[in-house]
Amino acid sequence: MDIDTSQPWGLAIDYAGRATITEASHTIYVNVADTSLSSIIGPDSITGTYSPVTVTAQFSETGANGAILRGYGRVTVMPVGADPVVPDQTAVQHAVADALADFLANTAAYADLCAKWTAGGGDPGTGTAPGTGTTTGTGTGADAGTTADTATATATGTGTDTGA
Repeated sequence: MDIDTSQPWGLAIDYAGRATITEASHTIYVNVADTSLSSIIGPDSITGTYSPVTVTAQFSETGANGAILRGYGRVTVMPVGADPVVPDQTAVQHAVADALADFLANTAAYADLCAKWTAGGGDPGTGTAPGTGTTTGTGTGADAGTTADTATATATGTGTDTGA
């Protein structure tokens, strides 16, 4: 990613801290935001320090049959002492690089997962996951009216999971 040295964060962001860039043929959405819960940027009333700023970069690509792969990157810029965060022109660059690396890792993991299935639609893997469970419950009740009532209920169930 090329850094625009005329911009404090290395790229032009809108009033809400958002930007969209194209990198490695992907449309990447960038967000720069402080982590405070206040709409006023100022020092915390208890600690006297400013909040960190997070820079996120994220994108997704959609394929056939609704397949979606995502890339996400995040960088946190900490304030120094009691001063507010100083814009870091490389923070967006690092978040975008992290998002691209995350996307490549997800792509490799997805390809590895797909390789475990046979082309004929057979079952994946050879693992088994047997499981059994029983549940027993009892209850009694009486009302204090003119007639005494007592009820008892017991339920028992057993299940076996032969997982594939």
